[in-house]
Amino acid sequence: MRAIVRRRYGGPEVLALEEVEPPSMAADQVLVRVRAASVNAHDWHMLRGLPYIARPSEGWRTPKSSVLGIDAAGIVEAVGKDVTHVRAGDSVFGNRSGSWAELVAGRTFVPMPSGLTFEQAAAVPVAATTALKALRDKGNVVAGQRVLITGAGGGVGTFAVQIAKAFGATVTAVTSTAKVEAVRSIGADEVIDHAGDAFLRARGRYDLVVDAGGYRRVSALGRLLAPEGTLVLVGPGSGDWLGPLLHIASAVVRSRLGRRRLRPFLASVSKDDLLVLKGLIEAGRVTPVIDRTYPLSETAEAIRRLESGRAIGKVVITV
Repeated sequence: MRAIVRRRYGGPEVLALEEVEPPSMAADQVLVRVRAASVNAHDWHMLRGLPYIARPSEGWRTPKSSVLGIDAAGIVEAVGKDVTHVRAGDSVFGNRSGSWAELVAGRTFVPMPSGLTFEQAAAVPVAATTALKALRDKGNVVAGQRVLITGAGGGVGTFAVQIAKAFGATVTAVTSTAKVEAVRSIGADEVIDHAGDAFLRARGRYDLVVDAGGYRRVSALGRLLAPEGTLVLVGPGSGDWLGPLLHIASAVVRSRLGRRRLRPFLASVSKDDLLVLKGLIEAGRVTPVIDRTYPLSETAEAIRRLESGRAIGKVVITV
């Protein structure tokens, strides 16, 4: 099968389209012929091997895994003997490492939402699950709350705005100038241009703040919270060495002070959460926002587009 392969850490230039052996399939897995995959921040972090705290598990000098990608949508080719929820020929979407390829085998695949293209479905798993867990599990969002979402024009942010609205929250979205109108079009009650960080002066206003970028100081974001509000940090923060650790440590320490709650986390994708998202999409409450699509042979350009920070919503690869 064809796959996008990297043999060393580096930028998009280390990627190459090669013929590789197809994946083996366990009894509880499905083999999926990939029709579309998406690009996540996780992918370009792992491509470069940054931050360095990830290298003990990913490979210190050279990467243990040659094929990247973790989101996919496609058609089931075969199912393991223990799989009962899908069958060969079904259109599915889900999460499994190695998805920048013609075939991928994994456990976390469920039937696609009706009405979506493969490209739209491939945009969902990691970004939408992250948004869902940030709001529902970490933020405990309820109807009527005031929610601030930073990085609202990105992959996680565009899902977070829509999911927060689906839960009945009043949403203030912070994004760059070029993305303001796009974010307003997906339902945000108020959209703030983040130029100059003027929004940081709105102290004590929000019941929940979801920081989808992880690049602003925890102390500044914490001051935006109402007395019993919650700050959810999505992503590790900036820096190649200590920055991510200090970002998380700051949140942990501050979460023990006063009534405000500060909660960092990295989401994992489950079939149950994918089914919740499927329901929201089929109910018309959530629609994936696609910035651009690239063929598999141009995956390097897709990575560059995401790294540029100009993408509105998700960057998708067609296979």
